[in-house]
Amino acid sequence: MTLLSIDRANATTPPWSDVVDAVSNSLAETAATRDEVGGTAINERNLLRSSGLLSLTVPADLGGLSADWRSTLDVVRRFARVDSSIAHLFAFHHLLLATARLFGQPAQWRPWLEQTVEHRWFWGNALNPLDRGTTATPGEPASGGGYVFTGRKTFCSGAADSDRLLASAFDSNGRLLIAVVPTARKGISVIDDWDNMGQRQTDSGTVVFENVEIERGELLLDPGPLSTPFACLRPLLAQLILANIYLGLGVGALHEAREFTLKSGRAWVASPAPSVREDQYVLAHYGDFWLALEGARLLADRAADLFDEAWQRGTALTESERGKVAIAVAAAKVSAARAGLDVANRMFEVTGPRATTARLRFDRYWRNLRVHTLHDPLDYKVRELGDWALNERFPTPSFYS
Repeated sequence: MTLLSIDRANATTPPWSDVVDAVSNSLAETAATRDEVGGTAINERNLLRSSGLLSLTVPADLGGLSADWRSTLDVVRRFARVDSSIAHLFAFHHLLLATARLFGQPAQWRPWLEQTVEHRWFWGNALNPLDRGTTATPGEPASGGGYVFTGRKTFCSGAADSDRLLASAFDSNGRLLIAVVPTARKGISVIDDWDNMGQRQTDSGTVVFENVEIERGELLLDPGPLSTPFACLRPLLAQLILANIYLGLGVGALHEAREFTLKSGRAWVASPAPSVREDQYVLAHYGDFWLALEGARLLADRAADLFDEAWQRGTALTESERGKVAIAVAAAKVSAARAGLDVANRMFEVTGPRATTARLRFDRYWRNLRVHTLHDPLDYKVRELGDWALNERFPTPSFYS
């Protein structure tokens, strides 16, 4: 299964659509079992490598598929419906590619992206700007301005089985340095210590750096992290990815609930309805579910379109233009989180006690959402929206806004 041989010119739908369907179907077959087992999803990561989808956002002149972000986020959402861990890894891979483009120079990122296509590299994350446990000290004079990273990073999603790693550290002046390095470099150890109740195959554990040499050309210094309105699109893309994962999980939970209700549901003994599909309370629940998810979908799609427009503006993007995208993204994220959590929790009210059997693992939708929606507090996103609604102030750019 590969995308690279598809003729784009003759495609009436996105050329990767059938491949996405095939990958999604494959993920769905084992998602519940793998949720129980946890650990690194080697087979599924290799499936993504062979599919060609890791080149989705790479420009065509570098061998990629040149998908816009609306299309890419749609793929993320489709994967999240059946397996939010793999959706997370896939989405963060593209987020990290975008980070190199936003924080670095074309002379750096163009060869990296070209090699990503050629060698089917999977990118992993060891950035986590809240974790200051890694320090950067200047290297030997012979290193040409390089650094040495030492310490530990937590919440390193996708670091296991990755080919390239986005790593960060703080220098003695408190400056954040971000580098793109081979995961196999001497001194880098990926620790298998991720054992949370949700997102169990994201390998979001610890990476240890023991005197890891970083070349100057591997550092993203120009323009650098969050240095321009365009560079400040990075956190908005991260937030938009989360919104689409939440939305996909909510849609997946609704799909599972609907299938179970139609095939195995029973009307309650006190219900006057001839079948569960005619029960007024059941219908009311499904109406709530659909309405919340549909609203979240429209907000997410609108935010993705605005993000694409901002991305196309490039370095000409203004603070005000970036701020409008930030509001749209915040609204989409809050809506998707609330809708997804509600559906994943209340789905059992329309499926009944038999849907709680461990074999089905329907609880994974809520567990995955609950873990993922704690990425950063939702209350602060609502506060940002309130500040906009009342004072017309855009969110202050940070790695979370």
